[in-house]
Parts: sequence; C-alpha cells; structure tokens
Amino acid sequence: MTRVKFCGFTRADDVALAVSLGVDALGFVFYEPSSRCVTVAEACELTQAVPAFVTRVGLFVNAEPARVVEAFQKAQLNLIQYHGDESPEYCESIGLPFIKAFRVQPETEILSEMERYPQASGFLLDAYVKGQPGGTGERFDWGLIPKTDRPIILAGGLMPENAKDAIDAVAPWALDVSGGIEVEPGRKDPDKMARFMSACRN
Repeated sequence: MTRVKFCGFTRADDVALAVSLGVDALGFVFYEPSSRCVTVAEACELTQAVPAFVTRVGLFVNAEPARVVEAFQKAQLNLIQYHGDESPEYCESIGLPFIKAFRVQPETEILSEMERYPQASGFLLDAYVKGQPGGTGERFDWGLIPKTDRPIILAGGLMPENAKDAIDAVAPWALDVSGGIEVEPGRKDPDKMARFMSACRN
C-alpha cells in the first residue's frame, strides 16, 4: 500500500481533518522563505493533538543543526526531511532519523545520489525549479526514476486527479503532496484532501 504524506500545514483544523482521513504523515515547513513556514512555537500547537502512528515530519533547507534539533525536540517530530544541499556528513552528524530530498533533472544520477546517504530512511524525489528548493507544484518526468529497493517518496505536481496514475507508474513507497490539496499556500482544501486519500486507497 502506498503511504500518503500531506505537507505544509499551518492550521490546526487542517491537521485534524488530515488525521481523520487516515493520512500516514504530516509535514511542517521550517524554511522561512516559504509561504507555508511555521515557527517552532506554531508547530508545537499543531502537533500536540496528532495521535500515535501518524508521523510528524519537519522540513528544513540548509538549516543550522541547532535549529533542527530544537524543532525536533520541542514539536515532538518523528522525522526530518532535508530539502536543501545538505551533505551526508551534515545529515548524519545531527543524529536524527531523516529522509533526503532530491530535485530531479534529466542529468540527475539518482542511484548515485542515494548511495551517498546510506543512513537515510527514504528519498523524496521532487521537480527541479531553479532557485526554489521545492513546493513548486511542478511535475517531473517519472520515467527518470530508476528501479531500487530503497523507499521512494514521490512529490511534485501531485493532485487528486493524478494520484492513481503516479502509483501505477512509479509504485512509490509514498506520495507527498502540498499544493495539490490547497485552496492557497498553507490552507488545505477539505474536498481535495478527501479525494486524494480516496484515489490512493482505492
């Protein structure tokens, strides 16, 4: 079964609805230039009612290690998503469970990049857009994704209308969606969330 992560939460009502729909993971953005960014204090309020067995993920882009650790501890996160140019040494030195995101271009050596991060719990593949680390809503060529036993989390341009196509084409460990289930950045659309979950579960 393909898991589902909804990312970019800023509102408690949206978190509660996502949980009630059966989402596997919730993403919280700690990258200040993002319109979906939350502070550590805001994240604490959003995560306090998240029940057991729903993974709380913190997204960071080239952040200071102390900031990552602070958010992980105070907001009771379960997993870190490194979405910048973080080296394997950086990710491993912080000592927290993590997934590593890659922005895919035709020339990206995905398997070679994955081999550099042996301690990663999975790899998020997103579209490359110059000057933006992610969350653009752009889709990349899924045919570039190689066969691998490592967990692949597919992101970029996903929405209720193409979630099933993504699962059929890639058979990923998980789908990660943000803009495709929103009314506006940081504000989720209840109908789109429900239809996305239905497409994945059916």
